[in-house]
Amino acid sequence: MQVVYHDVIVVGAGLAGLRAAVEIAGKHDVAVLSKLHPLRSHSGAAQGGISAALGNAEKDSPEWHAYDTIKGSDYLADQYAVQVMCNDAPRAIIELEHLGVPFSRFDDGRIAQRLFGGHTKNFGEAPIRRTCYAADRTGHVCLNTLYEQSLKRRVSFYAEYQVLDLCMAEGAVNGVVALELKTGQLMLFHARAVIFATGGYGKAWKTTSNAFANTGDGLGIALNNGIPLQDMEFVQFHPTGLYQLGILITEAARGEGGVLRNGQGERFMERYAPSIKDLAPRDIVSRSIYEEISQGRGAGPMKDHVLLDLTGLSKGKTTEKLPEIESFAKIYLGVDPAEAPIPVQPTCHYAMGGIPTDVNGRVSADVNGREIPGFWAAGEVACVSVHGANRLGSNSLLDLIVFGRRAGKDINRFLDRVCLTPLPLDTASANRIRERIEEFKGKKSGETVSVVRTDLQKVMMDRVSVFRSEQGLSDAVEEIAALQKRAEAVRVADQSRNFNTELLEAIELQHMVNYSKAVAVSALKRREARGAHSRDDYPLRDDANWLKHSLCFLEEDGAINHTKKAVDLSLASSRAEFVPKERKY
Repeated sequence: MQVVYHDVIVVGAGLAGLRAAVEIAGKHDVAVLSKLHPLRSHSGAAQGGISAALGNAEKDSPEWHAYDTIKGSDYLADQYAVQVMCNDAPRAIIELEHLGVPFSRFDDGRIAQRLFGGHTKNFGEAPIRRTCYAADRTGHVCLNTLYEQSLKRRVSFYAEYQVLDLCMAEGAVNGVVALELKTGQLMLFHARAVIFATGGYGKAWKTTSNAFANTGDGLGIALNNGIPLQDMEFVQFHPTGLYQLGILITEAARGEGGVLRNGQGERFMERYAPSIKDLAPRDIVSRSIYEEISQGRGAGPMKDHVLLDLTGLSKGKTTEKLPEIESFAKIYLGVDPAEAPIPVQPTCHYAMGGIPTDVNGRVSADVNGREIPGFWAAGEVACVSVHGANRLGSNSLLDLIVFGRRAGKDINRFLDRVCLTPLPLDTASANRIRERIEEFKGKKSGETVSVVRTDLQKVMMDRVSVFRSEQGLSDAVEEIAALQKRAEAVRVADQSRNFNTELLEAIELQHMVNYSKAVAVSALKRREARGAHSRDDYPLRDDANWLKHSLCFLEEDGAINHTKKAVDLSLASSRAEFVPKERKY
């Protein structure tokens, strides 16, 4: 088996992975592995913008930004981490501008800022224009810029390589096992440090804004190696996905003046959030939409959606500031948003939970924060936790940039001070993967991947979406347990080596059923309503018992071991902003 060495392996080529790579390149040899071409990473689909208290549009402060983030998280965010992110946001935006990101501008040349849900001034007094943007293609231009900067710094790219497992030695991570899609060859990548930036896991739900590649591979690999997942019950449903398709209509559409209307033409958000109306946090808006539908006030013949009305905006404003939204509505629904409202419904959009890390991206192995040497995570796959129970719009790109950079800086220090030479490479994980592939391809009968995956997506959509109940979640846990067994028994009919996507989907399915069970178990255990986790039978927030993070471990029999972890309520002023501890193996 071929072995390739680099000082650092970055798994995932979205904004978090590329920002880490840019920070490391030039100091150490860094390689980026991605199951896609880097410019097809899902970060490129981010539309509305990236938040920062620049104060270009009106007076603002990082303290107000931190307040909104913590309140929007329903107080489950780690408050020190939130302050680190919000304090660093203005610097991060200026840095992106200097790297080449073509932000939209005000007439005086400063970076333009727009309204976004949940962002306010003076601790909730009124909405504030805090979100920097590049029309409605912000993620796209940031991704292209960081890719160019990575090439400039001679980062090595391995596009269309699917990472299947971690390599570990002496309790530390020191490489990965990957499959080259083109040839079907298994390869070992040896390194002194590995960072996961593999993105989210929205494809476990039927209706989602996520790309087909968002199958949560990093989360599944972590579970398989005894690494816990944190706050998996908190999955955000964006209120405005295109009806029946789930394709995202950015919150910026409402920030620019769009309003939500029910089937009777009412601006219904005035009932649920009278002060900030359509710019309320996403969890509130999504629940409000479902409430309107359940009360029979939905739109269309089926009364199963609502309408996003942009007709109050001028045609020129829609074309200038929301060109992709205008295009999506015309292409997929045949609706010109300048002339008619767009049919929308909530769509699975973002994962607040993930691999637990500290503010420097170091992965935690237990409730006490024990670190796993050589292993970092950043972006949506990670749980810092700056989003808690609900993420504010435009905080996601900020999370990727700030903590991707911090992880890169911490890796540099680790390589310079702690791990001066690579640990010996253990090939046991590669042998396990080879045996698993041969087992899949050796089956002569069994269900196909698509059948099992479709059933999983239906269970998650029906029982583990916006509204949840004890009975529904109990049923989901049992059904997913059955799906775990079915996933192990799927057959792979395609025996080819080159671009065997059926084999890759079979491997992805193993990850999907495991982390989906973690989501369902965590949601069942959390007997309260908080942020994106809404329980019909426990409608109130319970700080006395549940101001805690959830932590899940995968047992050998497929069961989920669930425990709690304290929320960090400390203040940034009580600690040095950036004092990483020294480590030894």
